[in-house]
Amino acid sequence: MAVEELQSIIKRCQILEEQDFKEEDFGLFQLAGQRCLDEGHIDQLVEIIQNEKNKVIVKNMGWNLVGPVVRCLLWNDKEDDKRKYYFLMLDVLVKLCNPKELLLGLLELIEEPSGKQISQIILLLLQPLQTGYCSPVRWELGLGAAEALLKKETVGNLVSVLVIQKLRKNKAYSVGLALSTLWSQLSLLPVPCSEEQVRADDHGLCRCCKALTEFAQPFVEEVTADKENSMENEKLKDELLKFCFKSLKCPLLTAQFPEPSEEAGNDPLRCFASEIIGFLSAIGYPFPKMIFNHGRKKKTWDYLEFEEEEHKQLSDSLASLAYLVFVQGISIDQLPMVLSPSYLLQFNMGHIQVLLQRTEESVFSKGLDLLENGLLRLEDNSLLHQYLEIKSFLTVPQGLVKIMTLCPTETLRKKGLAVLQLYINKLESQGKYTLFRCLLNTSNHSGVEAFIIQNIKNQIDVSLKRTHDNKWFTGPQLISLLDLVLLLPEGAETDLLQNSDRIMASLNLLRYLVIKDNENDNQTGLWTELEKIEKNFLKPLHIGLNMSKAHYEAEIKNSQEVQKSKDLCSVTVGGEEIPNMPPEMQLKVLHSALFTFDLIESVLARVEELIEMKTKSTL
Repeated sequence: MAVEELQSIIKRCQILEEQDFKEEDFGLFQLAGQRCLDEGHIDQLVEIIQNEKNKVIVKNMGWNLVGPVVRCLLWNDKEDDKRKYYFLMLDVLVKLCNPKELLLGLLELIEEPSGKQISQIILLLLQPLQTGYCSPVRWELGLGAAEALLKKETVGNLVSVLVIQKLRKNKAYSVGLALSTLWSQLSLLPVPCSEEQVRADDHGLCRCCKALTEFAQPFVEEVTADKENSMENEKLKDELLKFCFKSLKCPLLTAQFPEPSEEAGNDPLRCFASEIIGFLSAIGYPFPKMIFNHGRKKKTWDYLEFEEEEHKQLSDSLASLAYLVFVQGISIDQLPMVLSPSYLLQFNMGHIQVLLQRTEESVFSKGLDLLENGLLRLEDNSLLHQYLEIKSFLTVPQGLVKIMTLCPTETLRKKGLAVLQLYINKLESQGKYTLFRCLLNTSNHSGVEAFIIQNIKNQIDVSLKRTHDNKWFTGPQLISLLDLVLLLPEGAETDLLQNSDRIMASLNLLRYLVIKDNENDNQTGLWTELEKIEKNFLKPLHIGLNMSKAHYEAEIKNSQEVQKSKDLCSVTVGGEEIPNMPPEMQLKVLHSALFTFDLIESVLARVEELIEMKTKSTL
């Protein structure tokens, strides 16, 4: 019945001119063809389509059957006999139909699915050819040879050779449209975040990446083979460049890679990254070219007409590329040996900043790795202070502070701390001094400030032991730095519990200075500033301790009374009310606070005792 219906529609259309075909005819043709497929009349449908008398009709209407045939292939993935006919029919349709309509139809098919079906449809339409994509011999193949190819399910040629190659006048546009559509669907797939997930490849992302590079490969080869650099070839190169930039952003920016090793070379996402970087080099954008282009206001790819959102993503793509080259070592052998470690760090600092600003752990962890990689190339105390005049050299350590204080993963917090210490170690004295001032003014975190103060103490110690003078951690320069350290931010009303780490570090630094620097030598300038230190730091700390201890002792007394009545109560600690909790737990919290104040008080008393001893000994 369905076959007769289709033949009736075709017979009616045979007497019409192409321009006289109506929208209704297209719909009836598709509906009848769909019914033929549903009822299993595939061989008859193929015969009708191959009939020379129906060539004009198939050219204009046949592309409507591509979708139903592809869906049949997806549904009948086990029935080999049927699949042979589906592939054969697909090949015939692709050869006969209007290539423009066919391309759009195929791309619509790729855009339709969601979830795991995304990879299924991409893999179906982009299976790699066993023979070359662009071989002109392919056009001379008869149906017998085509069937032999189709038995291998090599449908990747549908979009590349049999469709796009027919659109010779608009090939670059067609390639760009196809790559953009494929990438958009690929970006919807979850990126595996462990080796186990990569091996399982449940959503097919890894297989799709492989298929996509095999799809793009012949166009890359076409660009490199064209020695005349025609206008169309340049346009094709631009589309491939956009595709490479997009791929570096997704999935490669968030993808996790194994440690570089011989076995890591088999990782599918790493292989995809290698292919993309290889494409860049092949089409005239090798990584070293981008390095030497760094810092110029006009980039070599500025002429590209990126959409606004794509342009914003360009920095992510280049940061991803820097990580892949320097940390993963992909194509790093292309780098000239003459580049100094400090130059490479300067080049990468902007990329590191981009990575650290992202909130995904899989991305900002790459920023940590890239920064560590660059710093390990440098000798200690070799990074000139002038580099800190470059904005990223100060914003990157501030980004490390955010990771140290806000990241929920302990290993990454510790990594951030270790990399910040490494960064400090590489700076020369003036650079360290500048960085310390910056972080003391911007960190707003007691623990970070304590870490910086400990580093200041270490640098003072190094300076006092050197035979030559180091002006940055002795004398007037040091006093200017101590003004930021030896004070309470809000005087006696400072929250001592919240700032306990910073206060203890400051007291330990002051104790060290009193012990190491004699009043007669006064190398650090401490003794001439002692009165100011007592006024701004020691006396307000005494008052603050007395107020805080009185408050917490009153809270303990209140909690003990509540405990006797066996009721729940609220307690204020550090200016914030503790949620209702059992009185026993509240008492532990309050006693812990008192212990902290006692510890601060004991160190304060020891500092004042040492000051008194030193001043008396000089009289």
